[in-house]
Amino acid sequence: QVQLVESGGGLVQPGGSLRLSCATSGFTFAQYGMSWFRQAPGKDRELAALISVTGDTKYTDSVKGRFIISRDNAKKTVDLEMNSLKTEDTAIYYCKVPNFSTWGQGTQVTVSS
Repeated sequence: QVQLVESGGGLVQPGGSLRLSCATSGFTFAQYGMSWFRQAPGKDRELAALISVTGDTKYTDSVKGRFIISRDNAKKTVDLEMNSLKTEDTAIYYCKVPNFSTWGQGTQVTVSS
């Protein structure tokens, strides 16, 4: 059974940084790409970042140059380093295995002064 547990969210001022982490279990982590989605208040959930099994990364335009997705196959975790945060980054952040339908509980990120 695929399980995803996100952590690391919180309240941060504009321009600040946060690092999110997703602990995974129930599948062979190294064999799957991973992703981070986010859902802002009143908006649809959107894909923020992807990382392939080989470490190739892709980002949605709004976070390019500010967010970095990384993975640790030994720990079975995927992280999202978020820098130069903006108020519009406020959302619940979820990690997801693109191949599976499972969602974790998400972690709230609030960017506000």
